[in-house]
Amino acid sequence: MGRIFEVRKHAMFARWNRMAKQFARIGKDITIAVRSGGADPNNNPALRRVIQNARSINMPKDKVEAAIRRASGQEATDYQEVLYEGYAPHGVAVLVETATDNPTRTVASVRNIFNKFGGNLASNGSVSFLFRRMGVFRLDPAGIDQDDLELYLIDHGLEEMGESTGEKGEPQIVVRCAFEDFGTVQKALEDRGIQPLSAEHEYICTVPTELPEPQSTEALTLIDKLEQDDDVQRVFHTLA
Repeated sequence: MGRIFEVRKHAMFARWNRMAKQFARIGKDITIAVRSGGADPNNNPALRRVIQNARSINMPKDKVEAAIRRASGQEATDYQEVLYEGYAPHGVAVLVETATDNPTRTVASVRNIFNKFGGNLASNGSVSFLFRRMGVFRLDPAGIDQDDLELYLIDHGLEEMGESTGEKGEPQIVVRCAFEDFGTVQKALEDRGIQPLSAEHEYICTVPTELPEPQSTEALTLIDKLEQDDDVQRVFHTLA
């Protein structure tokens, strides 16, 4: 029984840590959106998008509202968005998206993780050409005629549309567009009364790296350590 209890406790802490990290990321996204476009989501599409993403991870409404209030104050943290490039073990290309109030601290931390886990931090442009920045919308398929929606969105910048599953195995529709068309697709969905489960920009790899399991594990260990860093928002990689 003791062993089972320890396993369950570990799983519980892992879920809590993941949720805390997600909430912290959304909090920074809210600050960046409010400081660039104001605190009214009706007049700030970026803030509307972040609020939608907060709902998708079940972030409590009071926490979202508190984050908006903090971001509206004079003492709000001024985050800089910085993208780092590097390689995980076995040639896996990695993009590290950060939001930081101290780039000197952040680059030192990111470099240390790369070095400690068998990778290396690279110069700008070293791996970014292996990715394409795209707008990605995830939708609840309930009540949606997918063929009709696809035809509608083609006129508003749709490039790819398919099916996927969420973290809990629930079905989703995935809509992708060029990053430059993000706002156009977002408005097209709003005009249709469709509220995405999430709306993000993502770096989609164009040349996947195939590795056997032991080598994949080494690369994923580094990626996991990067994702745990407080200044890191998201990590993208080429591992298939």
